[in-house]
Amino acid sequence: MRRLLALAALLSLAAAPGPSYHYWLDGTHSSVSARVSYMGFASKTARFPQMRGSIRLNPARLDAIDLDVELDAGALIGGSTGDTKYLRGTDFFAVEQYPVVRFSGHKMVMSGPTTAVVEGMITTRGITRPAALAVAFDAPPARATGRDPIVLSARTSINRRDFGMTAYSVVVGKTVAITIDARLMPG
Repeated sequence: MRRLLALAALLSLAAAPGPSYHYWLDGTHSSVSARVSYMGFASKTARFPQMRGSIRLNPARLDAIDLDVELDAGALIGGSTGDTKYLRGTDFFAVEQYPVVRFSGHKMVMSGPTTAVVEGMITTRGITRPAALAVAFDAPPARATGRDPIVLSARTSINRRDFGMTAYSVVVGKTVAITIDARLMPG
């Protein structure tokens, strides 16, 4: 009977979820850019230099994450002064009315030891749509200790028209490729 109780106790410890770790986005060592085709043969890129965010993850339960990132749309930078003005204006991000672009994710599906898909929602211009980020970590997140930074890159694409950005549809493509390079610090 003692052996059975000891085995049951050991199994319950093994099945217990491990600790969750909190990380914050190091905005000075992270970058977000968005690229769209222009005139059918070139592209235009915007950068979002000001951001903040956090993630909570449990290495034993990587499927259940809590990720929240905000980009300061009013700080976005286009390829030129004119591009920046248009992108911040009412035809695109309308930063006076909608100063923040937000991504929140609550589900991660690991596709390899260092690759995953994070499912979540993007909100811009007051419109929220589902999005999936293809993520590559520099080290397996299942080995996270809560003491070391997490470095990752992520990619996704969205249809700008789904967010009310329909201006200049003859010269500006509808698909926007988003690239994220992030450093997450324990804390």
